[in-house]
Amino acid sequence: MQKQKKESYFWTSFSDLMTSLFFVMLVLFVLTVALLHNKIKATQSQLNKIEEIEEATNKIDTTYFEYRKEYKKHILKIQANFESDKFTENDIDETIKEELEKAGYSIKDSIASITKRYSNIQYLLIIEGQASKDKASDTHNYELSYKRALTLKRIWDKKGIDFGDNCEVLISGSGTGGTMREDEEKLNQRFLIHIIPKPGIIEASKQIQP
Repeated sequence: MQKQKKESYFWTSFSDLMTSLFFVMLVLFVLTVALLHNKIKATQSQLNKIEEIEEATNKIDTTYFEYRKEYKKHILKIQANFESDKFTENDIDETIKEELEKAGYSIKDSIASITKRYSNIQYLLIIEGQASKDKASDTHNYELSYKRALTLKRIWDKKGIDFGDNCEVLISGSGTGGTMREDEEKLNQRFLIHIIPKPGIIEASKQIQP
C-alpha cells in the first residue's frame, strides 16, 4: 500500500513538472516568434528606406544628366570634346565649361535636398572619365581619362562648389574599358557620374526617423 502511494506521488509530481515545462516551452516559443516577427519588420523597413534613398539619388536634373538604370550610372550629357591627347581646362570650350559648372551646381543642390531628408547618410560622388579608342592615344587612355575627370573636379572647385561634409568625392578614369560604352566611339569621350550611398547605409538607416 505504501509503495502504491509513493508511485502515485511520483507520477503526480512528474505530471506537474512536465506540465510546467510545457508552459515554459510554450512561452519561449511565443517570445521567439514575436522577436523574429519584429526583426523581419525592422529589416523590411530598413530595405524600404534604402530603396527610397537610392531612388532619390537617381533623380538628378535631366537637363544635364541621363540615368542608365541597367548600369546604375548617370551620363553627363555635356560633351567636353577634348582634342586628341588633351585634358586641361584650357582645352574646353568656354560655353561647354559654363554648362559643366551648372551641372556641378545641380549635383550640389540634389545632394543637399537628399541630405535634408536623410541627414545621417554618407555618399560617394565618383567622377569617372572615359576616352574613345584613338590610335594616337591608346597607350595611355586610362591616364588621359583620369586627368579629364580631375579637370572637371577642378572646374567645380574653382567655383567653390562644395558637395557637403557627408559627400566624399572620388576621381577615376576607365579609359577605353568598362561595360558602359557606346558603339560610336566619339560618344565615349565623356564623363560618368556616380552618386552612391556608402556601405554603412544599413546602420545609418536605423537612426532615420520615418
